[in-house]
Amino acid sequence: MKLGCIADDLTGATDLALMLAREGLRTIQTIGVPRPDLDLAGADAVVVALKSRTNPVQEAVNLSLTAATALKKAGAQHLFFKYCSTFDSTDEGNIGPVAEALLAFTESDFTLACPAFPANGRTVYKGHLYVNGVPLHESSMKDHPLTPMRDSNLVRVLQRQTKLSVGLVPYEDVDAGPDAIRSAFQREKAAGHQIVIVDALSDAHLRAIGLAAADFALITGGSGVAMGLPAAYRKNEYSPRPAETGFDAPAGRSVILAGSCSSATRGQVAAALEAGIPALRLDAMELSSGAATAQTALEWLKAQSASGPALIYSTATPEEVQAVQSRLGRMNAGEIVEKTLAEIARALPGLGFTRLIVAGGETSGAVVNALDVDALAIGPEIDPGVPWTRSLAGNDLALALKSGNFGTPDFFLKAWNMLR
Repeated sequence: MKLGCIADDLTGATDLALMLAREGLRTIQTIGVPRPDLDLAGADAVVVALKSRTNPVQEAVNLSLTAATALKKAGAQHLFFKYCSTFDSTDEGNIGPVAEALLAFTESDFTLACPAFPANGRTVYKGHLYVNGVPLHESSMKDHPLTPMRDSNLVRVLQRQTKLSVGLVPYEDVDAGPDAIRSAFQREKAAGHQIVIVDALSDAHLRAIGLAAADFALITGGSGVAMGLPAAYRKNEYSPRPAETGFDAPAGRSVILAGSCSSATRGQVAAALEAGIPALRLDAMELSSGAATAQTALEWLKAQSASGPALIYSTATPEEVQAVQSRLGRMNAGEIVEKTLAEIARALPGLGFTRLIVAGGETSGAVVNALDVDALAIGPEIDPGVPWTRSLAGNDLALALKSGNFGTPDFFLKAWNMLR
């Protein structure tokens, strides 16, 4: 195994697994630390999906080290710590503390941090992260209910999270190619920096960074920076996987579960409603009082036509989220909705639902855990960073696990057309 990957949420793991598989590495994604009897012998890369992005810092560190230990035991030669392309974190962590712990685990003293994903509008220039051309702190991420991002300068953001010295490899070095990037790494290391933010404005930049950093014991970033690693590992003797246009899926009913409140998911919910997809909105206050339950949602779902998908969503505006959080508490509000969506998901296979779209990293984690899915085969890409997947054990399910921030407005409508 060339690469063992640790992702801090489920949809991010799927995004990375898709990237590596598309670029030619035989890739398996596991939900949580791989079980001992899971055969990983044929994999070039294994991506472990954790639920650690918003956990207490020490808990996130411990989970990540447990995954790293399992991956090393399975033969991983390099480690990759994957986090969101919008650098979702707080001043306490968890990106900095986990990266620091993994550096110590690999007995190395230098790594990079690059969340850029230009295909989804995430670019880094002069150390500042932009979302579709807008500085991070001016984007919708400033209102994220768990990790509000109020500073676009990633050098500052990461430095507040770690005792390690944070430097920068700017655009000029990256644009000059892999050799210039390697020289910049040496320059920053000589200056005493142990983690460097790396600029990237294009896929060509990401490929160059991957080539320059391929020998690192640890790389950290979004899925984009992994783009150049397969070519480096195979010394350019690889063939990208041909784009797939269809995907074999189990026969059954279709449903969308949307827990994300991001602007992208709000747009996707709005498009689904406008298209006439039957929909039920879960209200956190009603769930808290018992006026609405998972069972009432399931009764509604059973009554819908089996000829097309139905939508159950808790997606709300930032103002609505803040109002609920002020009454129920920041963490409690999200946990109430996640618990309900997980309870709904647990009952779906028994009702004949085998084709699921799930929107939101936290929601996706809760859903796959409820369904006892622990490993996934990666299928075709629906939108950048979001593939169809199929469970490898237990209930036979087709799953599209979408980061809240990803996907075009018509994502909930078009994804079904890829299933056979």
